[in-house]
Amino acid sequence: MKKSRPKLLSSNVILLMIISLIIPSDCFTSKSSNIKKNQDRRRAEVNAVKIEGYDEAFEVIDQCAMSGEPSDNLYDAVRFVDKNAIKIYPDLKHKQELWNKAHGSWKLQLATGGGKFKDFKAVPIFAFAMIDEENFGNGIGLNEKLIILSLLGPHEFKDKWRQMVISIDDLFLFGSDVTGFVPSFVGNGIGLRKRSSDFKENGQRPPAFTFIGASGDSLIARGGSGGIAIWTRLKDDIRPAAYGTD
Repeated sequence: MKKSRPKLLSSNVILLMIISLIIPSDCFTSKSSNIKKNQDRRRAEVNAVKIEGYDEAFEVIDQCAMSGEPSDNLYDAVRFVDKNAIKIYPDLKHKQELWNKAHGSWKLQLATGGGKFKDFKAVPIFAFAMIDEENFGNGIGLNEKLIILSLLGPHEFKDKWRQMVISIDDLFLFGSDVTGFVPSFVGNGIGLRKRSSDFKENGQRPPAFTFIGASGDSLIARGGSGGIAIWTRLKDDIRPAAYGTD
């Protein structure tokens, strides 16, 4: 990964952009042709046990994830997958396959906010998440080619609970690493370079996502506050725009 360091920005600008990033986290042809395409794709998947109601639930979830528009029955569809996750992903093999499917670049489309909310709302800005073999990253931008602010750090997948614990090691502006310029109070506020053991020593829970389910088109996860987010898979790798990789 090639990194270039821009001129020092004011701490107020960096803090404002970080706050904007953190808030969102705690297209079709015809409808019938898309449904058929989604069903064919799900039949080819090996990461889930197809209990009764699975295809119908993900038909709703995939349509909403790709369009970015919630439907009246979206929460019920997500709740069905969530309640039956132990049947859909019954053993470590299935959970590992779910984790493998979560790898890639994703656009955040819909979110409920905190755990007490049941209505999904469209995310009004371009926000992304990225999972590769070593790191988790997320950020915001104007579109997938112009990323303004992004975070990056190692992850740890606890397959028994389908949970990804994350750390933040680096902060990027417009694809350039500015971690060395981040004021200490900002770094402390976002847990920069902290590990799960550091949070536990302070009686805190480390930041984490619990995966609810995934298909070829959508990824569903619950954040630490209990809110649920739905992403749709991006066609292109987000890392060059977000982190300046080749």
